[in-house]
Amino acid sequence: MYNSLKENISALKKMFKNSADFTVREMNLKGQCSIKSAIITIEGMCGKDTLALSLINPLLDYYFECQNPDEIFDTIKNTVLTSSEIVEFTTIDEAISFSTSGFALLVVDGCSRMLAIGAQGFSFRSVSEPESEVVQRGCREGFTEPLRINMTLIRRRIKSPDLVFETVTSGYSSNTQMMICYLQNSVSKQILKAIRERLENCNLKMILASGYLSEYLEDNSSNSLFSGVGISERPDTVCGKLSEGRVAILIDGTPSVIIIPHLFVEEFQSVDDYSNRPYYAAFIRILKYISFFIAVFLPGIYTAFAQFHPEYFPTGLLVKTSDSLSQTPLPVTLEVILITFIYEVMREAGLRIPKPLGHAVSIVGALVIGESAVSAGIISSSTLMVVATAAICSYVTSALYPPIMVLRFFCVIAGGMFGLWGIVLLTCGVLVNMCSKTSVGVPYMSSLAPFSWRSMRDVFVRADWKSLSKRTIKVQKFPETEEI
Repeated sequence: MYNSLKENISALKKMFKNSADFTVREMNLKGQCSIKSAIITIEGMCGKDTLALSLINPLLDYYFECQNPDEIFDTIKNTVLTSSEIVEFTTIDEAISFSTSGFALLVVDGCSRMLAIGAQGFSFRSVSEPESEVVQRGCREGFTEPLRINMTLIRRRIKSPDLVFETVTSGYSSNTQMMICYLQNSVSKQILKAIRERLENCNLKMILASGYLSEYLEDNSSNSLFSGVGISERPDTVCGKLSEGRVAILIDGTPSVIIIPHLFVEEFQSVDDYSNRPYYAAFIRILKYISFFIAVFLPGIYTAFAQFHPEYFPTGLLVKTSDSLSQTPLPVTLEVILITFIYEVMREAGLRIPKPLGHAVSIVGALVIGESAVSAGIISSSTLMVVATAAICSYVTSALYPPIMVLRFFCVIAGGMFGLWGIVLLTCGVLVNMCSKTSVGVPYMSSLAPFSWRSMRDVFVRADWKSLSKRTIKVQKFPETEEI
């Protein structure tokens, strides 16, 4: 920073290329000799009422008896300003970071130091229930875009000095601010060190969502369909994972929080499991596992049976299926792939189009793919029922939808080319890949492979709270976890 007010303002204007939202409010401070000062803000990032009450009015009303710029600066910092958040800094880079984060910058002529005053006032979405993680008996709060509000949602639930937030900035163009969140007495120091190193080595230009960082935080991410990084929009879910030794990464501007390490069995767990009775939680979890296998394997097994192993069909079902397939012009493998592909097109269209048109897409899909296509003999009713059942089951574990969709296509192709043996070989390859995968050194398939009997109390079934509360199993204590 420069001692001259004019040089400091010129340097910042040059850095911002005279952007239209870069504003400077110059003032003359009252005193024995007039001292010039300036307040620098980014328009729309600061609240005008907060700026006037906590900064401009106190400065213009105060009479400075001292004449030295450094003494005036200290008086402003310690006596004049009424804001609760005041940070002193000395570099241009810090000035850019603070101003683009909603802080007001105070510059005094003749002083090489600056003050950043918390006067954030930008608009943001209020705290509301997340649409992607709906619960029946849990809290209705979800993360929102501002980083500080998300930190507050976690701090409200963990009222302990053991909870730590570490500031990290990444993205050499966006300069996105992030927070590494963990519990000091629960987290593994090796896992925490590995996450810090991976964030430091991230060479992205822009970070606008949690998905930008996922591949940098994973182990061998390009070799697996499944992700070792969890994403959540619920503060209660994040707090529960922190108690198990996990690390959460909060990103400014996105409501999704990264949780790492992340395990496969956690895709079948939800907040409602811990609010309901253990027997019902066990039923729902088993239902999710069954739905997952149906979503992945049902179209492929149907294709293999119809093309290579018709003897496995019950007699009545064989007659009706053969009747239905004989009236369609396409081979069963191509038919299943075609219907699945059309369904994915409709699903993507339903996600992207405006909501008022969503009903039109549903009606067209029901008429075209359902009634008309079957009546015209283009597709068989049995094939349509199988694909529809698999599609519905895939939404039971919606977080796993991307790998389910890809594996479903692979299973249909393997079943259509090689029958059941093709599906078996494909399944073995996927299992080997999943068992070899780690998430920051923690086996992705824990507690199933390697098997841990103690951890099974919260996998297929959920033990009662009296058992769960006796001892929390930390993620770094899973068998065969690497020392990073």
